[in-house]
Amino acid sequence: MNISGNTVLITGGSAGIGLAIAKLLVENDNQVIVTGRDPERLARVARELPQLTTVVCDVTRKREVDLLVQQLQKDFPRFNMLINNAGRAYAYRLSACAGAFEKAADEILTNYLAVMGITESLLPQLTSKAEAAIVNVSSIVALAPSAKTPTYAASKAALHSYTQSLRITLAPQPNIQVFELMPPLVNTDFSMEIGGSKGIPPEEVAQCLLKALAANQQEIHVGLTANIYKLLQSSPESALMAMNAGN
Repeated sequence: MNISGNTVLITGGSAGIGLAIAKLLVENDNQVIVTGRDPERLARVARELPQLTTVVCDVTRKREVDLLVQQLQKDFPRFNMLINNAGRAYAYRLSACAGAFEKAADEILTNYLAVMGITESLLPQLTSKAEAAIVNVSSIVALAPSAKTPTYAASKAALHSYTQSLRITLAPQPNIQVFELMPPLVNTDFSMEIGGSKGIPPEEVAQCLLKALAANQQEIHVGLTANIYKLLQSSPESALMAMNAGN
């Protein structure tokens, strides 16, 4: 996959991993559109990186996604890469009074169902290009859950399964590839509640993504994710224990 000359949409691109990816893609001569739900945060990003196009869009709202799709068709006919990065996470312990149903409903909608919705809406544009890509940002917890984020982990496991199915489905079309970016804990505002200050910088995740795109490496295990993946091959129980050490 070429890592320059693309027209890229990044959902949830106003901060954290999404913003780091946007900056690196701009540096590599790509046209980048980022979405987010917060107009003020997007305005700050636009001032910082005037090369970006920012669009206020909540990917969990079909009407807003429909308008975004129309805008891409009209204003960005060369659009050829979708990075599904928008996410929602709650850190809590399962218990009789945890409110797990409500938290899980929010996480599943944002991290899984919304990804399917926007991907399906944009497939006609993507599959018409000579070279195109879909990148789903999942997580290390898609491989082995953490009890600190039980339903977030479940939503990312669902996304992992969906991504594999999508890759198989689109395999007969060699012009489009499906990638999955699987970071460990990353130091972003998004992850502060679960100890994100101990995580790797988002810029490291962005660099790993571009390196993997250039190498056509479709499942991207960043940092500690690679260790957990290897451990899973020999001992799933040990991988689960390693993910929950100190919990």
